[in-house]
Amino acid sequence: MAVEKSLATAQLSLGPDKGSFALFPPKLRGVESLDGSYQYPLEIGFEYFRLDRYVLSTQRGQGMLRWRSLLPPILDELSLGEGGTPLIELPGQSGQAKVFLKDESRNPTFSHKDRLNLCVVSAAKMSGARGIVAASTGNHGISTAAYAAKAGLPCIILVPERFSKSYFAALNAYGAHAVPVKAERKFEILGKFVAELGFHPTSNSTRYHTGHPFGPEGYKTIAYELFDQLGRAPAAVVVPTGYAELLFGIVKGFQELIELGLTGDLPQAFSAEPAGLAPLATALDNRLPMAAVSAADSRLTSIACTVSSYRGVWAISKSKGAALRVTDQEALKAQAKYARMGLWQELSSSAALAAVDFISPNFQNKDVVVIGTSSGVKDPIDWHTVQRVCSTVDEAVSYLKDVYAYNPGPNAQ
Repeated sequence: MAVEKSLATAQLSLGPDKGSFALFPPKLRGVESLDGSYQYPLEIGFEYFRLDRYVLSTQRGQGMLRWRSLLPPILDELSLGEGGTPLIELPGQSGQAKVFLKDESRNPTFSHKDRLNLCVVSAAKMSGARGIVAASTGNHGISTAAYAAKAGLPCIILVPERFSKSYFAALNAYGAHAVPVKAERKFEILGKFVAELGFHPTSNSTRYHTGHPFGPEGYKTIAYELFDQLGRAPAAVVVPTGYAELLFGIVKGFQELIELGLTGDLPQAFSAEPAGLAPLATALDNRLPMAAVSAADSRLTSIACTVSSYRGVWAISKSKGAALRVTDQEALKAQAKYARMGLWQELSSSAALAAVDFISPNFQNKDVVVIGTSSGVKDPIDWHTVQRVCSTVDEAVSYLKDVYAYNPGPNAQ
């Protein structure tokens, strides 16, 4: 009989120390290198020996809940039906790869982030958090707000001083409170909401991205679904990449299928980053565990990151893949091309659709999967700049009181 509860046992450092920590509470700031120059993220360890090789075909449930034994502990009642997204074959040219789109825009809040937030908000609820806090410019904030609403937890989203009105409307619809903050102070403010006010973060708070150890485990389910849908592991996956949590989760998921004896093939993973930034490509080019790059304009806003994470280096190195750079124009061209085929993807997601053309000749007649992370309806077109922007947590608390009549303080009634 398949085991239906989580078999998670511990938090494990991805860094060279390979440290092991209790499963709870989640370590939210990673593990520092010995010299303090880097922060390494954590993953979750599982008792794989307790699963038989037929686990993926015998697990009950729908969407992500089907794979609960290979996820961190999750609260079933928080599920919004995430997962189980379609795999669509794309028209191709003779002699090139057989390309598929895994369309994550079909998730409850129209992006892949729902897989992460089911895991993270479950962790927050089980940890007794007073509320949820995140810094986000788009998909992640909307998804966080939705799952916080389902969990009945107050939700604060730190947003930049210039953001999309439709984004603001979505946050409000879910009952979240959007607080404009100075970009250079967001980590400090987020950290104080966590340390001083008892909120649980769903986004990163360290210089080099470590994020939440539970979150990327949710993305493993994309690998399980691809194996289930194709009947085998694909030869390659192409992933729009910012902080590389999605990239990491997919590669780890396929690695687990190997551990379970279901396949001997680990797909090559290819990241697609904005050409003018590309911190993961920079780290790999310079043989570094992670890297920081200078800010640059890019319309690929969901993946326009200036720092990378060790998760990305691990995933590309483990799978013998590569980091690809995509220009705004290449992404725009791909977005328009596939929209006319009925598949309108967010511009950042379309970076992967552009990147697949770079590698397709190397995978003749083999399966290559592009991860479509969100819908074109999510692209910001209605920018708004606010006048009141917070630089400290005290200013953020005052903003919440003045604008929302909400007091996040520990003694609030």
